[in-house]
Amino acid sequence: MENCQLEPKIFACRQSKELALEIAKHYGLTLGNVVISNFSDGEFQPALVDSVRGRRIFIVGSTFPNSDNLMEMLLILDAAKRASARHITAVIPYFGWARQDRKDQPRVAIGAKLVANLLQAAGATRIMTMDLHADQIQGFFEKPVDHLYASTIFLPYVRSLNLENITIASPDMGGSKRAYAYSKYLESEVVICYKQRLKANVIDTMELIGDVAGRNVILVDDMIDTGGTLTKAADLMMEKGALSVRAVCTHPILSGQAYDRIEKSQLLELIVSDTIPLKRACSKIKVVSCAPLFADVMHKVQDNRSISGQFLM
Repeated sequence: MENCQLEPKIFACRQSKELALEIAKHYGLTLGNVVISNFSDGEFQPALVDSVRGRRIFIVGSTFPNSDNLMEMLLILDAAKRASARHITAVIPYFGWARQDRKDQPRVAIGAKLVANLLQAAGATRIMTMDLHADQIQGFFEKPVDHLYASTIFLPYVRSLNLENITIASPDMGGSKRAYAYSKYLESEVVICYKQRLKANVIDTMELIGDVAGRNVILVDDMIDTGGTLTKAADLMMEKGALSVRAVCTHPILSGQAYDRIEKSQLLELIVSDTIPLKRACSKIKVVSCAPLFADVMHKVQDNRSISGQFLM
């Protein structure tokens, strides 16, 4: 049998085990076995139990903090490379450190570029991810990058709500492209929030560009961290006469007081994917799984088929 015809294998980092199990289920495979040895000082060593020689393998793991999650991905990539895997795809549903994509002040690191270098040095021959914080991060890699869009899974859900008078909103100027892409498929209006920050995660002022009176508003963003921006935007829009406000955010980081803010806010619903597991249940949060999308694209990559049909934006 030719090496390219060998069945692929899917492995998981611990932080994304549940998502990886769902991806493997939709793909039609069982999850490969990874054993982690832990040392008393916090160091750990992953080992692949299954042989990967000559095979294409997929390693699933989001790299949200803490940094052990990134380190675990790097170690498993290195293990696969040294075990003679033929192709090694790092499946990173949430690409951490993506907010550090440029020097926005003197003497700071470009963390996203550093992470890209580390992944390639560790052995990744392909990267698969979803809704990067900045599209240009794809250019930080010298390897192929499959950049998937969560709109593929979110738009069917939004349509199922059968809402009238929909307006798509961007919580900041940087997300306007994403908002316009959603509005194109929903044939809706667009409004944009203009915000100014005193420092990271702290909003000074926010103003609304556009009219939301009598509209069902859907805020779209790539991630929700502390929830300050989205909840403030939702409150502002209700003050401006919106009928309802929902939010669609791909990556539910939800740090700090995010859960409490969401519960107390004017948001009717927060729709997220499972790129990052929720820390706790919340009555306002609806999770839409990205596992079928990743499994389908992985099938196409294995069979050398085009994945362009997966892109809705």
